[in-house]
Amino acid sequence: MIYFVPEALKRYAAVGLADPRHAYFASRAAAFGPASPEVVIATFYNFSPHLVRQALPAAWEVTSPEQLRAARLEAADAALRRAGIHSNPELELEETLALARRAAEAACERLDGRPLFAAHAALPWPDDPLLDLWHAQTLLREYRGDGHIAVLVNEGLTGREALILHAATGDLPVVFLKISRGWTEEEWAEGEDGLRSRGLLGEGLTLSDQGRELRARIESRTDALALPAYAALGEEGCARLAELARGFGRAVVDGGLLKLAI
Repeated sequence: MIYFVPEALKRYAAVGLADPRHAYFASRAAAFGPASPEVVIATFYNFSPHLVRQALPAAWEVTSPEQLRAARLEAADAALRRAGIHSNPELELEETLALARRAAEAACERLDGRPLFAAHAALPWPDDPLLDLWHAQTLLREYRGDGHIAVLVNEGLTGREALILHAATGDLPVVFLKISRGWTEEEWAEGEDGLRSRGLLGEGLTLSDQGRELRARIESRTDALALPAYAALGEEGCARLAELARGFGRAVVDGGLLKLAI
């Protein structure tokens, strides 16, 4: 939700980054320190390199990674409180945090090949129960994300091609994916043609049978690579965390913290 809430945009603007795109790249990459555009292109994966280079290293000329990390945490706190999550008696924060933190700390024992996760894992825990849960969720998200990129690379998919295959599922509006990732119509069409020549797309922007099989394989392998985090909980612990987390997810959605801006 940190990538959609107005609290984040307000705080990033206060430290010098009024452009939402520049703020996105710099705030998420701030865990690295003053990251180069090349580092972000590699670890964020599906954004146009041109878009990344518009934001970095220019962002570091007006603000610092330390300022952005603090602003990001303040924004998360403010947004979650606006949604009433900190005071919702139906949400079992203590137990949810205990499980999520155990999984996140187990993931920290397997840093290999997880650069964006490792950068966030080096950050201190906020020492506030709700923000600790948000930090644990951030770690688990980036842990899975790094594994996902490893699978995409292994399957020979570029970031642009992976994005187009995602668009072909119909899960998110195509216009949102195009605009937010910065690909031109020509670049997008070129990517579609390449995937179609490999038999991964059907007519229009749809997955072929081969494309659906590839997507399923990618997701299954990504899940398998995330297991070191969740194995620490066991099957019962994972089921319980999923049950508890659904309440937080509903509260985030009901609080309007995940609205897409197209």
